[in-house]
Amino acid sequence: MDITIFEAFLPHTDKEASLAFYRDALGFEVRNDVGYAGMTWLTVGPVGQSGTSLVLYPPAADPGVTEAEARTISEMMAKGTYASINLATPDLDALFEKLTAADVDIVQEPTDQPYGRRDAAIRDPAGNLIRINEVR
Repeated sequence: MDITIFEAFLPHTDKEASLAFYRDALGFEVRNDVGYAGMTWLTVGPVGQSGTSLVLYPPAADPGVTEAEARTISEMMAKGTYASINLATPDLDALFEKLTAADVDIVQEPTDQPYGRRDAAIRDPAGNLIRINEVR
């Protein structure tokens, strides 16, 4: 079976902060910017990798989400426990230096993990946990 990951979804709460983080700090390109009823969906992705994107969406846009559920989602996002994603880079130290200079929220500095990976962790402006693995 020929199947790939095309898009992954992460919630966001602030368009300008999300753009500054994903476009300016991580270097992703903006592929789509759609507004509707006061909400914004942003599609971003790594330059040169058009087949894989992140869609940053308003977390309570689903009409099936109640007000109480929306509050719970907001609380979980604020604690950084709602959503996460793993990224990869061949030079974690260089990327980490760039992210530190961009004043990104650092959760964990580059670390050699006991399970064989070298990684770091950051949070985006919405509180999503982003682990960055070094892949050589």
